[in-house]
Amino acid sequence: MDFTGVRGVLLDSSALLLPDNDVVSTQNDDVLLRPGADYVFRKLRYSNIPTGISYGLDLSAPKVRLLEKISKQFSFDIFILNSSSVEVIDKEVARAWGDYGGSILHVASNISKELFAKLNNSWLYVILRSHGGELAGDTGGGTSKESGLVFIDKLEQLPLTICSYNRKAIGKNGLVVGYVMKPSREEDFAKRGAFPLRPNVNGLIFLPLTFELPISTQLQQVDMVIHKATDEIISVELNSSLEISNNIIYSKGMLEVQRCLEERSDCCVIDPISNIDPVLDRFKIQTLLLGLEKLNTEGRNKIRAPRCIKVDNFDVPDLQQRLQEAALSPPSIVKAQVACGVSDAHSMAIVYNIDDYKGLNVPLPAVVQEYVNHSSTLFKFYVLGDEIFHAVKKSTPNADMLIKLSEKSGHKPLVFDSLKSLPTAQKEQQSGDANYQEAKEQQMDLQLVTDAAKWLSKMLNLTIFGFDVVIQDDTGDHVIVDVNYLPSFKEVCDNVAIPAFWKAIKRKYESRKNAD
Repeated sequence: MDFTGVRGVLLDSSALLLPDNDVVSTQNDDVLLRPGADYVFRKLRYSNIPTGISYGLDLSAPKVRLLEKISKQFSFDIFILNSSSVEVIDKEVARAWGDYGGSILHVASNISKELFAKLNNSWLYVILRSHGGELAGDTGGGTSKESGLVFIDKLEQLPLTICSYNRKAIGKNGLVVGYVMKPSREEDFAKRGAFPLRPNVNGLIFLPLTFELPISTQLQQVDMVIHKATDEIISVELNSSLEISNNIIYSKGMLEVQRCLEERSDCCVIDPISNIDPVLDRFKIQTLLLGLEKLNTEGRNKIRAPRCIKVDNFDVPDLQQRLQEAALSPPSIVKAQVACGVSDAHSMAIVYNIDDYKGLNVPLPAVVQEYVNHSSTLFKFYVLGDEIFHAVKKSTPNADMLIKLSEKSGHKPLVFDSLKSLPTAQKEQQSGDANYQEAKEQQMDLQLVTDAAKWLSKMLNLTIFGFDVVIQDDTGDHVIVDVNYLPSFKEVCDNVAIPAFWKAIKRKYESRKNAD
């Protein structure tokens, strides 16, 4: 059965370009986009809905150049639209986007009655209100019911409008997933095809939630919400290693999302924001990981947490004694206790001598963690609902290589940001490690880690998360060194990861509904 929703979006120049009388400039060639135009471009680029830009033959050359530049940047099509070529543009659009059912959504701010009357009646029309005007020559007052038009006041409303059409078209078999995360992360997901505005094979429609519009209005269209709330953290204050949730300060927009979700008990959240609290605290998560001991049995490899202690002050007389009691001998890796959401959460250091803790440039409170020799091989695991994937990555070198690397700095602590760069050995120092990577992969006990993933999923009550595993050289211990919420799982190929992502979301929704 053909889909009867929006199969293509045509953005008219009148809706994209600021009218000349609104431009304050001393340069005649200055052309400005309307507020929200770039937002719409970014949301439609990977929406799985063909998008084009239309303009009339009378448009000035500078404006045409700008629109052509945008079309190339975002891979949009260009169409010339005027009253004498309506039949031509119908054919051009059908040839470019196919004519398999559904409607073309034409977005304009100024469209003549003559052109409006001639356009294909299978098209849908969204009019961006501009100083109260709707159709050229109108005196205003037309409604969507009377004229077949839908009016919007801001371009940011366009994805919501498209979602509304598509939700209606797909009916009860469709579900709308609202999502909120920082733009760079959203684009990473979207360009892999993860957030289509057109229903996917699971009947899911993805709606970007924006703080530019009332959240409550947007949530009226939504069945589920998926978020990366840590992108919206303003600050985290740790009073106690076991009490973190009341000390997380979120942005005003995220607080509004939380408030509105509390009023929408029927909306499925993947995952409740309170469930991600443990992964914000490295000491708290390491304490939880001590429970992995329950999974260990005689005759097979162990899976465990790294040995660690929490430190509130590096300059204390009993630090050496505490390290010794925890069997933490140099080198050790020191990490900020706050794991994400703040600028210095990924500030770390490798410390070679006990005296080097004094004045160490790592945010406090911190976690001093056992450095596990693992032949530079890291296993990244991704849990997407019931499915588990992993990838192998190059990691930091063994302790002896690190000590060689430290010789250049006189064995001073090696301070780094784990998101930007990891300390690595020179090629001539890696020969031993390189020979071990294949052996490490053969040494990996996938069933053991799968059991750990299921245990973690239950303990954390999370649907989508990741964790890092290293295999200790001398013992074969599988050590979980990091846990994070809603990772990018970019090491898993798109045609495997994205369907698993969609499947996990839908299953979570169905599980929630069945439980209710």
